[in-house]
Amino acid sequence: MMMLNAKPFLKWAGGKKQLLNEFEMRFPNELKTGEIRRYVEPFVGGGAVFFSNSSKNQFKKCYIFDINEELILTYKVVKKDVDDLIKILRTLESGFLKLNMKQRESYYYAVRAKFNENKAKLNFNRYNCNNWIERAAQIIFLNKTCFNGLFRVNSNGEFNVPFGKYKNPTILNEDNLRKASRILKNTQIKIGDFTECEKFINNHTFVYLDPPYRPLNQTSSFTSYSKTNFTEDDQIRLAEFYKTINAKGAKLMLSNSDPKNEKPDDNFLDQLYSDFKIERVPARRAINCNGEKRGAISELIITNYNIG
Repeated sequence: MMMLNAKPFLKWAGGKKQLLNEFEMRFPNELKTGEIRRYVEPFVGGGAVFFSNSSKNQFKKCYIFDINEELILTYKVVKKDVDDLIKILRTLESGFLKLNMKQRESYYYAVRAKFNENKAKLNFNRYNCNNWIERAAQIIFLNKTCFNGLFRVNSNGEFNVPFGKYKNPTILNEDNLRKASRILKNTQIKIGDFTECEKFINNHTFVYLDPPYRPLNQTSSFTSYSKTNFTEDDQIRLAEFYKTINAKGAKLMLSNSDPKNEKPDDNFLDQLYSDFKIERVPARRAINCNGEKRGAISELIITNYNIG
């Protein structure tokens, strides 16, 4: 099998690129031997773990989910219409990069305004190449040129991140988009709550769960990437779901923030997953408006299997 080495085409809060080595050391042996034939990811986000796994392993089928309808729209366009997507991105990139910084800022806000105005016209449940492709291009453009690469929406679902002022952003990575498109051809892409993936899970499945993290403190919540927040009750519901799919014989890996970074006596997640293997690994805060607060922290990796 030719390795495609596709990488995420969007920067996403909580992206796992920095932790891939830690994950790979802990992937189940059955993944390496080919006994696992199905891959499921209920919170795909930017897809770092999905693309890494799919680039290296021959799965018969992959299933990726996310509650963020804009994100899922973009994945589907990359899968189905990558050539037309690339054409629009090339036009956006060439029009943007030839401008001075003040003109770029106006260009950015014009694209953002059009993006928000057109939302009401979209049916996120029915693929429509006439307006989906342009929207996916706008999402990628905004993601590459907005402040800190955030995707954030307000309560009305409007994208509200300010301009990023980068000198030479890479808006179009044609080679990576084509690689991602090839990987996605073998993938079912769905909008939905994490519980909706259960019917696709059996004892030959590897499931990687990367929920919106439990905030380290009151000011560090990055859950507003859809119109709904992921609450502490949802974390409890997820832990119950983890137990449910564990009973199906699937191999499971879950990552989350470590509450003990801020409160050493906070055992919330340790108690929820006390029946499983919990490891703490070093990481960095990937997104923070204060660069000095992007320091080393620990994150949790929770698995239902032993390695070796």
